[in-house]
Amino acid sequence: MQIVVDPELKSDDAAAIRTGLHAYNDSRVDSPDGHLGVLIKDDAGQTIGGLTARWYYNWMFIELLFVPEHLRGQDVGTRLMAEAEDHARSRGMIGIWLDTFSFQARGFYEKLGYVVFGELPNYPDSHSRYFLQKRLDHPSTP
Repeated sequence: MQIVVDPELKSDDAAAIRTGLHAYNDSRVDSPDGHLGVLIKDDAGQTIGGLTARWYYNWMFIELLFVPEHLRGQDVGTRLMAEAEDHARSRGMIGIWLDTFSFQARGFYEKLGYVVFGELPNYPDSHSRYFLQKRLDHPSTP
C-alpha cells in the first residue's frame, strides 16, 4: 500500500472513492436517492436559471439556486423553493437543507422558514457560509 497525493484528481480515482463510500453507506442505511431540477425557461425554451437538488437519507439538499437579475423581486425564487418542497413532501422526506454565503440569500431562506444549524466563519475570507434546514413535518423545528 502507498499514499499518493494527486493535486489533479482524476475522475476515475474520485469515482473509486465515491463508489466505495456509497457501498459502505448503503450497507448500513436503506435510503433511495435521486436528483431534481426546477428550471426557469425563457420564451425560446432555454434554461436561464432554476434550482438543482439531490436527496438521500430522506433529506433533500438544495445544491444550487439561481434567479437571473431581471427576474429577482418577483417571487420566482420563492416559487422554485415551493416546487422543491412540494416534491420533497410527495416523496415523504423529513426535510430540506442547503448552504448559502453571507453575501447571498440567508434572509431569503429564513423568510421561507429555514433555520441556521451551522456557520463556517471566514469562508470565504471576511464572510461566512451558513447551513440551513427546514423540517417538512414541523417546518419551524430544527
